[in-house]
Amino acid sequence: MHRRWLGERPKPCRRRQPDPLAGRASLGDVPRGEADANKQNSTPKEEWDHSAIDPNDAPRAVREYLDVLDDAAFGAASEVEPKFTSHSDPASQWTAARKGPAFFSYSTNYLIDTDHSVIVDVEGTRSIRQAEVGSVRTMLDRIRVQHDIDPERLIADSAYGSGPMLGWLVDRDIKPHIPVLDKAGRTDGTWSRTDFDWDPENNQYICPEGETLKQFRRNYSDPNRGPTGKGVAR
Repeated sequence: MHRRWLGERPKPCRRRQPDPLAGRASLGDVPRGEADANKQNSTPKEEWDHSAIDPNDAPRAVREYLDVLDDAAFGAASEVEPKFTSHSDPASQWTAARKGPAFFSYSTNYLIDTDHSVIVDVEGTRSIRQAEVGSVRTMLDRIRVQHDIDPERLIADSAYGSGPMLGWLVDRDIKPHIPVLDKAGRTDGTWSRTDFDWDPENNQYICPEGETLKQFRRNYSDPNRGPTGKGVAR
């Protein structure tokens, strides 16, 4: 219903409104709606074979599943096969994202104008992170085509902070206000990156025990014989 209203409301109404995404856009929390399916009427991935389905004799839900096998929001979102596939709604995703009993579900992804608290677009996907992140590009492309608007910045959580996603936003001149997960910390008892001190005068790092970290272990009398940029000696 959100998509239909956003796509079909009269253009004069849109023109009378202030440009909604001239400022900031935000991705709302992704609600997961439970599909009308259950585990008892499903097949494990080891036994599921979509090629054995006859599209001409399949129910509507199965035909829709076959139609979106190559769609980035559904079948093509991940090469990992779902643990279970529902017979009545095979496009739904078997998930335990709520930290409780697993169930079949869909995700609703919202693009929100934070200056005016308005949902400007919505995209339904499988309940899988890759599909939810990919829906951002779909929605931003769609509002550019349908409404001729681009946000200056995008606010989202760390799930959207992958390198390809951040690079895509920068290429679109959209400033990403997205936290990036710092995985520099070590949990195995070894030193983390922050434990080392940088010595700018000698262009080297110092470990916590006072030893220097050398990029190359061999000193060359002739600098031209030194390692190349790939670390390979000439």
